Amino acid sequence: MDRSDAVRRARMWWSAISDTSYVPMSSRDAKEALADLLVNLADALDAEQFDPTVGAEVGSALVRMRLTNPVVVARSAEVLAEIPRLSESGTAYFRSKYAALMGSFGQGYASALQAKTVSEQGSTDARFRVVFDNAAVAIAIGDLHGGLVDVNPAMAEMLGRDAADLRGMSAFDLGHPDDYDLARRRILDELIAVGSGTVRLEARFRRSDGTYGWAMFAITLVAGDGEVDSYLLGVGEDVTERRELQAALYRQSRHDPLTGLPNRLLLHENIADAIDIAGPDDRIGLCFLDLDGFKYVNDQFGHATGDRLLAAVANRLQEQGMADGYIVARLGGDEFVAVMFAPIDIDAVTAAATRLLASIQDPFEVDGHKLSISASIGVVAQPVFGADADAILETADAALYRAKADGGAGFFVHEPTPS
Repeated sequence: MDRSDAVRRARMWWSAISDTSYVPMSSRDAKEALADLLVNLADALDAEQFDPTVGAEVGSALVRMRLTNPVVVARSAEVLAEIPRLSESGTAYFRSKYAALMGSFGQGYASALQAKTVSEQGSTDARFRVVFDNAAVAIAIGDLHGGLVDVNPAMAEMLGRDAADLRGMSAFDLGHPDDYDLARRRILDELIAVGSGTVRLEARFRRSDGTYGWAMFAITLVAGDGEVDSYLLGVGEDVTERRELQAALYRQSRHDPLTGLPNRLLLHENIADAIDIAGPDDRIGLCFLDLDGFKYVNDQFGHATGDRLLAAVANRLQEQGMADGYIVARLGGDEFVAVMFAPIDIDAVTAAATRLLASIQDPFEVDGHKLSISASIGVVAQPVFGADADAILETADAALYRAKADGGAGFFVHEPTPS
């Protein structure tokens, strides 16, 4: 978003919210401030490293400008909804970034408004109650032991429970057991022990039907003043959809779309991980496999049939790998790699190569054709301690070349040079 566009839209924003609150600054200064906030939001959407907390900072800025009427959030949302049209693209991931940014905006506004109200009045006033009850983000108030004193409707809806049933429950009982220790430790060590501050926590929550989702919460310790006890204010949002999208994108980037097998990137990461934890005497075993005469299948029957043959071969190789306890990946084309982690020796890798060849020995029924295919395999069992993942793959590739040169339909065992 360029500056001129931001200034024009800031005028629209100011027109929508200027009558809601007293703002101790000139109209010109207020519009300039809103233009800066619009630019920050647009830049956050287009940034390579997405930071949703920019939305919270914008929400807090509105409160600092004294725009504290609850209708400010709703009227601002109408203006901010135009931002995605001025940025990159309309992908699902981009839309999820915008949703996260707006959730953070509401969270920042509600949290800043609550902090301002408490500091000025020492208790929740009518304005906060309106925000509390109508905010799109989940808000909870708890005691210093994690007991829920109050929750807003958005929080109750996220958990699939009645607000009345949640009051008095422990927030820790609503989370995943595996997240309990981390959540409790962070709240005790970073908030209660210090006596102030805010922690941001992404953890799983349990719905009423027993399923789990993910939520991002900002938990603030609001100190008491002698008349009002200290309490914890949690403001958050359901990020389950974002987590699922991230998981799907992660899987897509690391698995072959044709066969579903791990791809070169994931194979490389697994080998690198094995190198990181290897002991001095550990070895890693690889069977680098290439189909013999696969070009003939493509030329004779077409690439669609060739792809289905590759998928069928991959399925048999994967079944053999699962039976023997190792990973099979597709590097591309008709090349596959089976990798075996320590403890392993050359005899075990050679036996695995024999079973891999046997697994594809029987003909494949593809598109009404009975197709037979053989393979060549380069076999290595390399020392892995302090090794390089690319070097290990290159050694296996060289062994495969020798197997091909020997006529194929078999394997060649690389013998390491004595040190």
